[in-house]
Amino acid sequence: MVQYIQRETYLRQLTDRRDNGEIKIVTGPRRSGKSWLLSRIYKDYLLQQGVAESSIIIVSFDMDDEEETGNLTERQALKDYLYSRIIDDETPYYVILDEVQEVEGFERIVNGLNARDNVDVYVTGSNSHFLSSDIKTIFRGRGDEVRVYPFSFREFCTGRTEPVNELWKEYYTYGGMPGLLRQRTPEQKMAYLQRLWNKTYLDDVVERHKVKNREALSTLADALCSSVGSLTNPNRISNVLRNVQNIKIDSETIARYINYLEEAFLFEGTKRYNIKGNKYFESIKKYYAVDVGLRNAKLNFRQQELTHIMENVIYNELRMRGYVVDVGVVEAREMRGGKLEYIQYEVDFIASNGLEKYYVQSAFAIDSEEKHQQELRSLLKIDDSFSKVVITGSDIAEYTDEKGIRFMGLFQFLLHGLR
Repeated sequence: MVQYIQRETYLRQLTDRRDNGEIKIVTGPRRSGKSWLLSRIYKDYLLQQGVAESSIIIVSFDMDDEEETGNLTERQALKDYLYSRIIDDETPYYVILDEVQEVEGFERIVNGLNARDNVDVYVTGSNSHFLSSDIKTIFRGRGDEVRVYPFSFREFCTGRTEPVNELWKEYYTYGGMPGLLRQRTPEQKMAYLQRLWNKTYLDDVVERHKVKNREALSTLADALCSSVGSLTNPNRISNVLRNVQNIKIDSETIARYINYLEEAFLFEGTKRYNIKGNKYFESIKKYYAVDVGLRNAKLNFRQQELTHIMENVIYNELRMRGYVVDVGVVEAREMRGGKLEYIQYEVDFIASNGLEKYYVQSAFAIDSEEKHQQELRSLLKIDDSFSKVVITGSDIAEYTDEKGIRFMGLFQFLLHGLR
């Protein structure tokens, strides 16, 4: 029997938004658990709250479930069906439309439903273009987004009894895609993740954007997976592909393809922020995979550098916990070779949620005094009062040094957060 993992973070976000008069938009990559969250976890919550099952209307338009929806992908047929289920103006109804972007003209139906006082509307989508960039125009400013990620490490450990080190090895190898719960062997897990890439994600991007060069798109995804946590831009990727793999893709095409992959929630790009100058560097970013298991699968499990994987996992965990994340840069004037030069020191992450801000360094191993000083160098050059944290790959007890910098182990962070 497959274990039921209660996704408490997202359930709380949904219950906080219940009946708020806005359209709840649940976004995230395909197979990350959006449908299960709404059709099982949230539905169970509504039933427990006394909502009649007949008042919970769920329609899925996932491409794998076309037989179930039939002609409901036609706008008028969908409208007729939904309004045949909403039989009065007094009973509260909860309408859940899964992968609604498959219905042309869906926004009219959604806006019409939301205009009714007794209808609470929830939609899911696996592409951010219509749900994020056009959200204000499509939903008339009435959209409220809930972003869903694959399982966090804490969710992944739910109900497991193995030592945390063993669970961590499994997590950093295969990641947190919910469908892995049904895969028993390493071979099955590898095959499942590779199928997702080839038969779900790439096919979806190619079809949605009418990409003519599928091989180039796949090669670009490989390049992004290989360089997680490294500074890059389309020009740099174009040069690497040309010089190393003899593949010619111009920087404009690469920029467009990266945008497609970000819209599909497969990667996130984070900008560099000049901490003292209070401005962004626009020309270069770091990219992180939404799931390290997917990242490993795209590379056929050949490149599993724990330093980069740990950094990617920390980034994803910060995002899951609701932080806006940038890469930090601290500029300082120092004497080098008898000359006064501007030196840039990098802070791995600046994590902020509006009320709190953290400067976070990811340090897989601090095995020497030199490495210790290296990790602190950038943090010590920041002169504000926000928290400075070093997360290490070692299972250490948390402590704060004489300079006010907190040190904590990776497992403590993943299981309990920064607070």
